[in-house]
Amino acid sequence: MFRWTKNIGPGTLVAAAFIGPGTVTLCTIAGVRFGFTLLWAMVLSIVATIVLQEMAARVGILTQKGLATVIKEQIPNPWLKKAALLLILGAVVIGNAAYEAGNITGSALGLSAIFGASFLSFYPFIIGMIAFALLSIGNYKILERSLVTLVLLMSFSFLITAIITQPNIVEMFKGMLIPHIPEKGALIVIGLVGTTVVPYNLFLHASLVKEKWNKSSDLALARKDVVASIVLGGIVSMAIMVSAASISGDNISNVLDLSKGLEPLYGSAAKYLLGIGLAAAGVTSAITAPLAAAYVARSCFGWEESLKNIKFKVVWMIILALGVLFSSLQFKPIEIITFAQVANGLLLPIVALFLLWVVNKTSVLGEYKNSTIQNVFSIIIILITIMLGVKGIISALS
Repeated sequence: MFRWTKNIGPGTLVAAAFIGPGTVTLCTIAGVRFGFTLLWAMVLSIVATIVLQEMAARVGILTQKGLATVIKEQIPNPWLKKAALLLILGAVVIGNAAYEAGNITGSALGLSAIFGASFLSFYPFIIGMIAFALLSIGNYKILERSLVTLVLLMSFSFLITAIITQPNIVEMFKGMLIPHIPEKGALIVIGLVGTTVVPYNLFLHASLVKEKWNKSSDLALARKDVVASIVLGGIVSMAIMVSAASISGDNISNVLDLSKGLEPLYGSAAKYLLGIGLAAAGVTSAITAPLAAAYVARSCFGWEESLKNIKFKVVWMIILALGVLFSSLQFKPIEIITFAQVANGLLLPIVALFLLWVVNKTSVLGEYKNSTIQNVFSIIIILITIMLGVKGIISALS
């Protein structure tokens, strides 16, 4: 047990990152509206996350560099290099800004469940100020551990609730194994993919693994870390969908409605537990998302490796400000959180294509470059995300 806990790595952080307000919201909506029908989308997301995060980890361990830095070094033409970096930076910044809005909105919803909805319009500013203070000071590790504990408590609650609701096992496995997109379900499918396979996590993972592992013999440990962490995170997400499938009606627009998924276990206290969990997940993610964008920007432009670098600070300030702004606009909270996940789903193919290109270069990974089987899986995943993205755009326009 000691050896296992000692070898826990960045995969756990990746899994914790995608179990936030967006995951709770999207999985609940999917369960309420479509029952077990979209469980296959979560299975697809888990497989896609494992494949892509393993490739990102391999790049980080073997090159001891960030993903954006490696991509930059592999493009000889200066104009193509600038275009590629701008595309990556744009994808990550846009995705993180949308994701940040979802984080802050989810946290604001959590506060409204605990303290009431009278000051709902002010909660995003409060969350933004807390995140700004923590990012400015930089000493947020103790708070983050406490918040992650609360999020894990909420996740455990959904696992127990999923069992208590006594789901139809046959229908559940049918939903997991038979792909089907019901009417008006395309954007939800993209959202489920976007809330699990988070594009900026690929860059974060490549940067984090090199702090823990630094030689090819560590790849096996990194793969075990990825598989175990992502599978467990995916099981929690599916448990949320299964729990939500027991909720009657489809008028889900606020945190009180979402808390119905916990009522079989906690009764009237469910909304407070979910409120604490959402606030915890939102604040934690509201800190990490701006930092992730700043790390990517630093890799793209080769800034000094310091958290106190003024350019580094400006990037996370912009992401945080955009998150607060979008969260404060007069949209339904569910729409903001859903949009954040859909944006991630649409941006994923861009980042995945760059990653696939890098892991196939002998100059980068040598004998550890992608095998034929790995390439087949990767291409299938990318094609599926592209098709889902096109279908989602068509659905939204119509």
